[in-house]
Amino acid sequence: MHSSRLHFAFLNAGHFLDHFFMLIFATVAALTLSREWGMSYAELIPYATPGFVAFGIFALPAGWLADKWSKRGMMAVFFIGIGACSSLTALAGNPLQMGAALFAMGIFAAIYHPVGLPLVIEGREKTGMVIGINGVWGNLGVASAALITGFMIDNAGWREAFVWPGLLSVALGMGYFALIYRGRRPAPAKITAKGGGKTSNYQGVSLVRILAIIMFTTALGGFAYQSTTFALPKVFDERLGGLALSATLVGWYAFLVFAAGAIAQLVVGYLLDRHSARNVFIGVAVLQVIFFYLMPGLTDWAALGVAVVFMLAVFGQIPINDVLMGRITASEWRSRAFACRYVVTFSALAATIPLIAWLHGTYGFDMMFMALTGGALAILAAVMMLPHAIPARVEATAPAE
Repeated sequence: MHSSRLHFAFLNAGHFLDHFFMLIFATVAALTLSREWGMSYAELIPYATPGFVAFGIFALPAGWLADKWSKRGMMAVFFIGIGACSSLTALAGNPLQMGAALFAMGIFAAIYHPVGLPLVIEGREKTGMVIGINGVWGNLGVASAALITGFMIDNAGWREAFVWPGLLSVALGMGYFALIYRGRRPAPAKITAKGGGKTSNYQGVSLVRILAIIMFTTALGGFAYQSTTFALPKVFDERLGGLALSATLVGWYAFLVFAAGAIAQLVVGYLLDRHSARNVFIGVAVLQVIFFYLMPGLTDWAALGVAVVFMLAVFGQIPINDVLMGRITASEWRSRAFACRYVVTFSALAATIPLIAWLHGTYGFDMMFMALTGGALAILAAVMMLPHAIPARVEATAPAE
């Protein structure tokens, strides 16, 4: 039991680091590289693109390797690989070298979601809460990146902002390697299925419909996630004029909203273990529709309060899609299924950035929130077509590796 809990702790740390590493450069570029390399922020940001492209497209081969070789072995590769690449990024002396280093980091970052999440739910009958806890750690990685990187820049330098987290990840990778290969692997709890062996309550049409709804809501959910997490600091800069009088305060308000939003994953995870996934999803979608629709025109405390609620709903959707995917997939191809889901997610993230720029530049953020309202309505319509009960595929024993 102790070993299983330690394994879960490693997986949570990995989720934190995965999102943290992908956002170090954004802060470094904004606070120091633009001056040191004599380039504007707008000129520097495109060099992050290769890393985010790799983050998406390499999820598929990572999932395939995990299913064919070893999920735990791939997690060890993740910790050591992303940590080593982050430390080597500190050697970059020009934008091209930085772009190449970030691309390499993105390759290893792509491992986590198709590999770590199946490990989180492996052998568990109730998966909502564990996915929720794991999701909180990922969101804290998003929220902490700017704060920790800014602290490192002020007290050590931008290169150290890549080096020290990288060394920590390598150390965690060695610890994880020791955990899984010392002869006491963390064995997931066995679940007995009636009649023994694998069970499945899905007909072909039903399974295809559920998968289609998962992918559709994943794409629109990715649009909502990227729009809100990427644009919220700028939204607050424009809307919280009476509250946020400096860039530091804007950053702190955004951090607090993201951190509060992360709590939604625990609440939703708890509900998923006790209630119909369809009903929970409907509730989350309704919250998105209402509070995206209320945001246009609001300022100061009203804007801050509404932002807290719609971020709760945006973050709350994430574990629902993961739980649904885990319920309908068998262990032997689960990593590939999660890889497909996250390719859709990260493709939506990449496509959202130019859309945000166009909407804001042409119409302002009010139009962005109206577009998000339309997306939330489409999610709600899709969720209404989910079956009322979605039982899990259950393995009688933990899969061997």
